[in-house]
Amino acid sequence: MSISSVEFSPDGKVLASAAADKLVKLWDTATGEIIKTLVGHTEGISDVSWSPDGEFLASASDDKTIRIWSLETGLTAKVLLGHTNFVFCASFNPKSNLLVSGGFDETVRIWDIARGKSIKVLPAHSDPVTAVGFSHDGTLIVSCAMDGLIRVWDTNSGQCLKTIVDDDNPICSHVRFSPNSKFILASTQDSTIRLWNYQTGRCVKTYTGHTNRTYCIFACFVTTPNAKYVVSGSEDGKLYIWDLQTRQVLQTLEGHRDVVLAVATNSAQNMIASASLEKDLTIRLWYNDSS
Repeated sequence: MSISSVEFSPDGKVLASAAADKLVKLWDTATGEIIKTLVGHTEGISDVSWSPDGEFLASASDDKTIRIWSLETGLTAKVLLGHTNFVFCASFNPKSNLLVSGGFDETVRIWDIARGKSIKVLPAHSDPVTAVGFSHDGTLIVSCAMDGLIRVWDTNSGQCLKTIVDDDNPICSHVRFSPNSKFILASTQDSTIRLWNYQTGRCVKTYTGHTNRTYCIFACFVTTPNAKYVVSGSEDGKLYIWDLQTRQVLQTLEGHRDVVLAVATNSAQNMIASASLEKDLTIRLWYNDSS
């Protein structure tokens, strides 16, 4: 059993966690207490995503479904059916009306939340899709996969606008757009995180020091009034925080006893959340004092 994903609500007051035990748990970030347990999936869950309006939570599961949960009732509002294998990742668009997902069936799907239907299926990759996300205005989607490719898609047309490939082609664990959507942060299983200018296809920064050879580990941006950082989990049980510009490791956070798989950040509450694998099974909240 392992905790696979953690994600803060938009206001940072609630943390959602997903795990191999088929449950989504909602935690009060102020007290650390469980607020609610969401029950419905029949297999383990790999990812959770909040809608930016805070009304819904999506969970992606090995039961080949995505569940959309109503935060008001704690019940399933919709079950999204269409993936033919494990669903590994999911993410809402900024308007909260679309969801993008990726799975072991090698496709990326775009869903209309109101209708509960898949509106586009992108034959995205030649291996399982490990991460998906929208740009800050929702017009672009980024995906990455075990085939080592990062792809940028036009949300409306479903056209692939760009393919980014590193020379060594390591498995790509995680991707996300930078807050201004001009760059893509990509974690790869050669223990490197790269910042790509996807328009030119050039890698502009690399971040190293952590260990990532086996697992799909999340990486995030932390933005404070004074500086910008990159944070990632690591297979050595630590969290690493880099200065975005200088690429220096500013801090390592210790406390977990196993691989730190899941990491999330919330600027509103100035917090970082992390979760780790079997030997530890804890979720830790860290206050970002580097701001």
